[in-house]
Amino acid sequence: MKLKLIAAAAAFAMSATACQAIPEDMTVAQYCAQPDKANMDVCKINVEIDGERRQLADTNMRLSQARTIADNALARANAAQASADAAMAAATDAKTSAAFNCMTKTVQRAKSGSCGEGYKVQSCVQTRFTYNAGAPSILREISDTGCRFNDQVLEMQIRCCTTGPAPVQTETAAPVEPQPTAPVQPAQSS
Repeated sequence: MKLKLIAAAAAFAMSATACQAIPEDMTVAQYCAQPDKANMDVCKINVEIDGERRQLADTNMRLSQARTIADNALARANAAQASADAAMAAATDAKTSAAFNCMTKTVQRAKSGSCGEGYKVQSCVQTRFTYNAGAPSILREISDTGCRFNDQVLEMQIRCCTTGPAPVQTETAAPVEPQPTAPVQPAQSS
C-alpha cells in the first residue's frame, strides 16, 4: 500500500514539473521577451541586486535559477503563514481563557457570605434591612473569599468574578439557615 502511495506521489511530482516546462538554458530576459510569455508571473517579479531594485526580466539570470529562488520564496512564505496561523490560534485561545466571568450571589438572613470555588469577591452590599436595627449593618470585613457584616442582615448581594472559563458551580454562595423571626408588635402610645 505504501509503495503505491509513493509511486503516485512521484508520478504527480513528475507531471507537475513537466507542465512547467521551463527551459534550463534560457535567461529570464529571453523568456519574457516572447510575446506569449510577457504576462507570466516570473516576468513581473522585482528583485533587489546590490541595493538596486530591478525587474527579474531585466537580469541575465537563468530561468532554472529564478524558479529555484521563487520556490524558496514560496516555501518561506508558506512557513511564515503557518507560523502566523499558529500565533493567531494561540492568541485566540489566550483571549478565550482570559475571559472575565462574573456573577452576583444573593444571601438572605446571614452575617457573612462567600463566593463559590474559583471565584473572588469583588463587592459585598447589604440590599435589605429592617427598621428594627435602625439602619444598615456595618460591613466589617471583605476579602477574596468572602465578606462579613457586624450583625445579621436581611439580605446581601455578593459580586463574584474570575478570569478564564467559568468554574462549574457545585454549591450556593453561602449556606442559609432559616431563622424564625418573631412578629414585631407596634409600641402602644398613651
